[in-house]
Amino acid sequence: MNPQVAGITDVGALRTANQDAIDWRVSEDNQQVLLVVADGMGGYHGGKVASRIAVDTVMEVLVPWLSPDEGVPEEPDDAIQFAINLASERIADQRAADADLAKMGTTLVMAWVIDGEAHLAHLGDSRCYLVQGRELACQTRDDTVVQNMLDDGSISEADVPNVPFKNVLTRAVGAMEPLEISYARQTLEPGDSLMLCSDGLTNSVSQPEWEDIIQQADSGESAVEALIETALDNLASDNVSVVLLTLN
Repeated sequence: MNPQVAGITDVGALRTANQDAIDWRVSEDNQQVLLVVADGMGGYHGGKVASRIAVDTVMEVLVPWLSPDEGVPEEPDDAIQFAINLASERIADQRAADADLAKMGTTLVMAWVIDGEAHLAHLGDSRCYLVQGRELACQTRDDTVVQNMLDDGSISEADVPNVPFKNVLTRAVGAMEPLEISYARQTLEPGDSLMLCSDGLTNSVSQPEWEDIIQQADSGESAVEALIETALDNLASDNVSVVLLTLN
């Protein structure tokens, strides 16, 4: 496995603060990769604090497993659950200690790739996409009121832009109990890519646009740069974050 990772988080075209956080790590032997994206909420300061706590906690707990000397857990999902639960507890503690942070929480999407198998977890509306050749598939389901309404037939896709509460989450780290994490697994082959992103990308760049960008880019780094540039050109109203893993 020869993983290549590129990532950028940007404040966007209209915001004054970046409440997204990203991070990634590749093991020394290239057999494991850890990717994380979080999109904070809860005001100017709170969202930034929540997303940073979430990403830093996941990295703190899981990065030690990437050591070739450590081995991997029998059930990676258990380790992921522990990391996200700890992040949620830390955010909740901060909320309780500071009235200015009382409404903070964060989305989180992560991928832990072990020997070509991606262990995915998410809460909220940050997404993970699998890119295989020209085929692209979303691996996550948005935890939003709007998605629930789409699923039960209350509204159609054409109605979504007119829903006033379309960004209301039904799950988030640190803001809702009990914590319900969605898990998935996906086997990756050489040439496959995983893209993790905040909704700042998907709300400002149409899927055909960013599909073309990924297909035409000559590297993961140039693809991520082009995605961010396109979001800014489209006057992205939210922070925009992308982390792209490609297996060569």
